[in-house]
Amino acid sequence: MGFLSDLFSNLLQFTWQQGVMLLVGAVLIYLAIRRQMEPALLLPMGFGAILMNLPFVNTAAIETLFNAGIATELFPLLLFIGIGAMIDFGPLLSNPKMLLFGAAAQFGIFFTLSAAVALGFPLEDAASIGIIGAADGPTSIYVANYFHSSYQGAIMVAAYSYMALVPIVQPPIIKAITTKKERQIRMPYTPGQVSRTTRILFPILVTIIAGAVAPKSAELIGFLMFGNLIRECGVLGSLSQTAQNVLANLVTLVLGLSVAYKMQAELFVTPQTLMILGLGLVAFCFDTVGGVLFAKFLNLFCKKKINPMVGAAGISAFPMASRVVHKLGLEEDPYNFLLMHAAGANVSGQIASVIAGGLVISLVEQILG
Repeated sequence: MGFLSDLFSNLLQFTWQQGVMLLVGAVLIYLAIRRQMEPALLLPMGFGAILMNLPFVNTAAIETLFNAGIATELFPLLLFIGIGAMIDFGPLLSNPKMLLFGAAAQFGIFFTLSAAVALGFPLEDAASIGIIGAADGPTSIYVANYFHSSYQGAIMVAAYSYMALVPIVQPPIIKAITTKKERQIRMPYTPGQVSRTTRILFPILVTIIAGAVAPKSAELIGFLMFGNLIRECGVLGSLSQTAQNVLANLVTLVLGLSVAYKMQAELFVTPQTLMILGLGLVAFCFDTVGGVLFAKFLNLFCKKKINPMVGAAGISAFPMASRVVHKLGLEEDPYNFLLMHAAGANVSGQIASVIAGGLVISLVEQILG
């Protein structure tokens, strides 16, 4: 009888907002399994959202995980080691001008930051929302946590959801702002010889330069470049494989569960969450637009024309954005292979998004004094 009484009492505590969050969790799990969209992250995030919103469950363990891994910024930093170990900067080093597209494709961050402020969000929250446009989950988590944003759950869900939606969101935007003739521009790829010394020096120099330009990005860029140094040094092969697979996958799983701590109904089911999801989409779209339009601008002066679609790969969603651009190129011309050019822009976007996060933090701190 006591058991039934306790069960009935717990059910009476269940709110419609918690019901919404159970549905959100179910949708994330569906997308992870059925649509195979970022399953290593969306699956634990969806399951965690369900767990966090059951009124009769003690969620202290997830709170402990959040405090240990996200509040301390440990999980984003560890994840960046794994991401760095996955990245081959060879296409970028063979064609350094692709760095320009990584920078141009961060336009959406600053545009959305301004839009969020105009909509009434505090500057710290607006900065955290704008970083969704980086299409870089760890950087979004890092910035939102740095500013102790009240909307961390919505920001994290938006950041990773839009990363997963790259193949759906980017193509119509690219086609809307380019002509068929532009999409058919061929860019022959001649792979340059990149020495081992160059590959080893690159992550070290990037860390030094980024730390000088945007000190607030030094931790993230440093861990990203350290992961790449493990890959390129040639003496830590087994550790490189571990970082790329075991470390990256394990941290992603616990990160997804940790994020769910900020997906409690009272924090998530608000009008602000819908606004953040909308602003995140705006940021993502404007990043894509910024990269494409910058390529079209360069074509006004370049003798060797650049396929504007390559600019869209300047976002940080690696390697999905480069694959999307390559696929679109093949649709327009089956002999137009843009993958390596797009990959160069894509990995530059990974660097640029982290630096942009550091610049945003510095900018906000200067404004707030």
